[in-house]
Amino acid sequence: STRHIFTPADRRISRIRIETRQAHDLASQRIVVAIDNWPRNSRYPQGHFVRKLGNIGDKDTENEVLLLEHDVPHSKFSEAVLSFLPKMPWSITDEDRKKRRDLRHIDICSVDPPGCTDIDDALHCRELDNGNLEVGVHIADVSHFIRPGNAMDKEAAKRGTTVYLVDNRIDMVPELLSSNLCSLRSNVERFAFSVLWEMTKEAEIVKIDFTKSIILSKASLTYAEAQMRIDDPAMTDNTTKSLRWLNKLAKILKQRRIDNGDTNSMVEEFMLLANVATAEKTLREFPNCAMLRRHPAPPPSNFEPLIKAAESKGFKLDVSKGKTFADSIKGAVIPNDPYFNTMLRMMATRCMMQAVYFCSGMLPESEYFHYGLAAPIYTHFTSPIRRYSDIIVHRLLAVCIGADTSYPDLLEKHKSQLLSNNLNYRHKMAQYAGRASVNLHTHIFFKNRAVDEEGYVLFIRKNALQILIPKYGLEGTLYINKEKSGVTFTFNEE
Repeated sequence: STRHIFTPADRRISRIRIETRQAHDLASQRIVVAIDNWPRNSRYPQGHFVRKLGNIGDKDTENEVLLLEHDVPHSKFSEAVLSFLPKMPWSITDEDRKKRRDLRHIDICSVDPPGCTDIDDALHCRELDNGNLEVGVHIADVSHFIRPGNAMDKEAAKRGTTVYLVDNRIDMVPELLSSNLCSLRSNVERFAFSVLWEMTKEAEIVKIDFTKSIILSKASLTYAEAQMRIDDPAMTDNTTKSLRWLNKLAKILKQRRIDNGDTNSMVEEFMLLANVATAEKTLREFPNCAMLRRHPAPPPSNFEPLIKAAESKGFKLDVSKGKTFADSIKGAVIPNDPYFNTMLRMMATRCMMQAVYFCSGMLPESEYFHYGLAAPIYTHFTSPIRRYSDIIVHRLLAVCIGADTSYPDLLEKHKSQLLSNNLNYRHKMAQYAGRASVNLHTHIFFKNRAVDEEGYVLFIRKNALQILIPKYGLEGTLYINKEKSGVTFTFNEE
């Protein structure tokens, strides 16, 4: 056995002294080491080798490393979890139909990116006899399959969110649910939780209804396919008519949102509308235990680098309010310099605070505001396949309308806040893991190749420059080595 120094991937952790007989073999491996103790007279803590992950530079090995680094639960679902899945073949029973509103006759469709298999949401719009419109947002009823307190529920609560990597997806719930029984695919009956509005043709809401439902989506469309239908005057089927009405209403809703300092696309407009409506309903019924999502306003100091960057090109930004900030950013455009326009908006995004989940009973109402959406109250209801927060919101809403029963943890604000804290952590780590995955694949792409590209300086620091390379969407830190005439260029995920 010989003594060696192990250097952790996370630079914030001290090097670790280990003893091993496998040094020659381990030198080319990514490994896991545990810290045992730190003698007071030693520069380094002492630890021991736990296991190999694989060869350094191997894609699967490095994927495993980034998942471990970001504390992403990614082991296979246990037999205990899988035991709570429905037995196949599964179908909707007559007893199920008695408890739900039958919406199978309505021309509902989904609109998602290409290749999407975990379809959370679908929509419809149709004219009513009184001349108004009925708009429906239909969300996968995941809470029907995941019951409170069982092994599957505990695992979903622990994972908190689905994690999307460049070439992989770490599901929050087993694939049978995420890509099959809960996914609102076309031409199959599915359970949904539906929000139905009666609206005027000027997008004024007349009334709103929440209901558990059975739907039969008529089409699973990509964004491009939906746009093609909207633009093709020869298409006059009910699904296309529905999309055209949804598009018209979305433009009205979007303009109102722009007036408040926010913008979104057609599908997002109705998802936002459903999220806000659900937040209002659950807070009204459960003022002390609603799960909401807030986005604090950034402190003025956050805007200083952005203001300086804009001033360097002759633009003055007004950051006193969300609306004035949005308006001034919108006007800060140099027609023949798209890179400046992109970078300024990237910097604007980085001024923002992190949006977080919280329990309504733990904060005063004045702190509920969502700055990014310019909304006084907000929650997440529309993606229960990939977010555990939405499952909790579904359960609260189901209790509100008498569609399901409550349970103690749902209505206990301290436990709800603890759950919110874990979800905030998991969402942040999932976001960082996604960025690290992009970074990893960028490294793999450029391995053994060198290219010269134009770069732009985002920030100037004491010993480094933050550089953006637009052609590849790369951002990295250019560390300036004062002791030598040259510079070293290394990327990091920050």
